[in-house]
Amino acid sequence: MFPFKTALNTSTLFPFNLGVKEQIRIAAEAGYEGIELWVKDLETYQAGGGTIKELKTYLEQTGIAVVNAIAFFAWSDEDDSERTKALRQAEKEMAMLAELGCAAVAAPPYGNKGRVALERMAEHYGELSELAGRIGIRPYLEFWGRAKTLSRLSEALYIAMESGVPDARILLDPFHMYTGGSRLESLAYINGGRIGIVHVNDYPADPPRETIADRDRVFPGEGIAPSRRFAEMLHAIGYRGYLSLELFVPDFGAKSALDVARHGLQTIIDTYSITDRER
Repeated sequence: MFPFKTALNTSTLFPFNLGVKEQIRIAAEAGYEGIELWVKDLETYQAGGGTIKELKTYLEQTGIAVVNAIAFFAWSDEDDSERTKALRQAEKEMAMLAELGCAAVAAPPYGNKGRVALERMAEHYGELSELAGRIGIRPYLEFWGRAKTLSRLSEALYIAMESGVPDARILLDPFHMYTGGSRLESLAYINGGRIGIVHVNDYPADPPRETIADRDRVFPGEGIAPSRRFAEMLHAIGYRGYLSLELFVPDFGAKSALDVARHGLQTIIDTYSITDRER
């Protein structure tokens, strides 16, 4: 049994240099239910004369949902002037995403956060969430394993709890759990309804955790990640949302974009299916 929904993060298709409409077409043709778009690609599309209204119509025709977007605004920068500029950027980008019908936007620890206390970051996340709520979109709180602050799941949970945001959602990623040292068992403390989306990937034993980089990610089930246990725990806590394939492989050789997307979808289903014993 596969109890989740599938999505494709378009970072996986970056080696093919596709426009946003081609990314959407490939994801839909491969059989994904959802897609995560990057704001930079939407801006390129608009700069080339495309409109968000036209793109929304195209999405409706393909039948695929924009379940999240990847953006980089320094919503909790230690410099207040930089944070103010970032919130203006966030407002503009979130308005565009809401017009497109996108459900959410990632809020990772982007910017200079090295000296920002978790309590202060929680306040900033609350401000971002209030702004997003007025626009009609959710900011998914994301932790990065290499970040100086907000590198672990426990820190994300603390920020969400202290932010005062009643419907805060966290973005999970096994690669960042691995590089940041988050314990898989920590998932037991989360209600599945508090997870916005789950990025899925795998990682090899070499390079080691201390030096492994995004480019070293591999397809689910093709590395050493405890993906089966991860799937079991997600299911046990009640998560039934999207698993979104996020890779940064620089070159797929002779494989086409559609080959990669289809292979990725199959690895998600094979790796994250739940057996009768695990239900």
